[in-house]
Amino acid sequence: MSLFELFLTAVGLSMDAFAVAICKGLSVGKTKWKHCVLCGLYFGGFQALMPFIGYILGKQFESLIKGVDHWLSFLLLGLIGLSMIRESGGEEENLNPSFSPRTMLPLAIATSIDALAAGVTFAFLQVDIIPAVSFIGMITFLFGVAGVKIGSIYGMKFKSKAELAGGIILIGMGLKILLEHTELFMHF
Repeated sequence: MSLFELFLTAVGLSMDAFAVAICKGLSVGKTKWKHCVLCGLYFGGFQALMPFIGYILGKQFESLIKGVDHWLSFLLLGLIGLSMIRESGGEEENLNPSFSPRTMLPLAIATSIDALAAGVTFAFLQVDIIPAVSFIGMITFLFGVAGVKIGSIYGMKFKSKAELAGGIILIGMGLKILLEHTELFMHF
C-alpha cells in the first residue's frame, strides 16, 4: 500500500469521527481548544487502536483465506463505504455537549468500528501496521480537532458531506484492491 493509498484510507476512515466531531462542536457552542484536542485524542486514539486489533485478528486467519483476501477486502471496505453513504443522508443526531469519558468513549468506539474491519484487510495486504495505524491516528486526530471547530462555526452543513466523501473513498479503495488482484484488471 502506497503512502497516497494509506492517506486516502486514513481520510476515509476518519470521516465518521469528523462528522461526530462536527456535531460535538455544534452541541457545545463556544468551543475551547481543550474540547478540540480532547475530541481529537479520543477519536485519533481509537482509530489507531482498532485497525491494530483488526490486523492481529486478520493475521490469525490469513492462511485460511489467502486465496480470497482481495474479495474480503473489497466486501469489507464496500460495506463500510455504503454504510457511511447511507448515514450521510440520515437524520440529525442527538447532540450532547458533554466531553466526559462516559460520553466520548462510546462515540470513539462507535466511530472506529469500521477501522477494525480495515485492519483485517491490512493483514491481507501485508501493510506495515505500526506506521499505518500511527498515520491513521494522526489524520483522525487532526480531523477531530478541525471537526469540533468547524461544528461550532458552521454546524451540520458539512456532516453529511464528510460521511458521503468517506464512503466513496472507501468503496474506491476496495474496488482498486479487487481489480489489482483479479483477472478483471488484466483486461484493462
